[in-house]
Amino acid sequence: MSRGRAGVIVPPANPAAEPELARLLGSRADMHVTRFPVRPGLTLAERLETYNEALPAMICSFGGLRLDAIVSACSGSRYLLGPDEDRLACDELSRRFGVPFATATLATLEAIEHLGAEEIILVSPYEPWLTELAERFWKAAGVHVGRVVEVRARGRFAPYKVAQAELVEQVEQAGLPDDAVVLISGTGMLTLPALVPIGAGNDRVLLTSNLCSAWWALSRVTGMPIGLGRVPHRPAAQGQRT
Repeated sequence: MSRGRAGVIVPPANPAAEPELARLLGSRADMHVTRFPVRPGLTLAERLETYNEALPAMICSFGGLRLDAIVSACSGSRYLLGPDEDRLACDELSRRFGVPFATATLATLEAIEHLGAEEIILVSPYEPWLTELAERFWKAAGVHVGRVVEVRARGRFAPYKVAQAELVEQVEQAGLPDDAVVLISGTGMLTLPALVPIGAGNDRVLLTSNLCSAWWALSRVTGMPIGLGRVPHRPAAQGQRT
């Protein structure tokens, strides 16, 4: 069986998307990456806006490379929009370029719908204003956000710098229910190693932006439905439902 090709669009300084997606895609797809341009001197909000505006150009940057699916591995930029606008934009880009395209947020929403989950606990490493937009996004999508757990890196909001031990400790301190659907948002925060201790000894369903992105891409690359539990990461057998 030939391997498919998944294109991934990544923010410039994102340290987690490539290693995690490569692991999650496994032997079923080759990953080809392009990065958003560096925009010095902009605020975070302004930089995220440029990512949304740059999507057509980023898809074009793959040139003539044949791809089976493309995913934009950035959640924060889409939280500036609403879920309907996000979905419509992805549909338009898919038609325009003739290849299935999704953002990490659309992939996550489809994963939540696939599971039939009506409520999530949102784990967010973002600055408070962006966490508020993230919560608003999921509520607008019809998903009840039961709680929000804010995660810090050495006391600061810095998604790219959150250590595994910090993520695990702060989630454990939140005292989440054993049967919760937990969404750990952010493609730039290393999450896969933390899923094992967070999911140990309970029935939580653990979703991450990168896990959902890989699941979405694999379903398009292989041309067949993929259960979330079949995406290759260790917690699939610990609290994961497909």
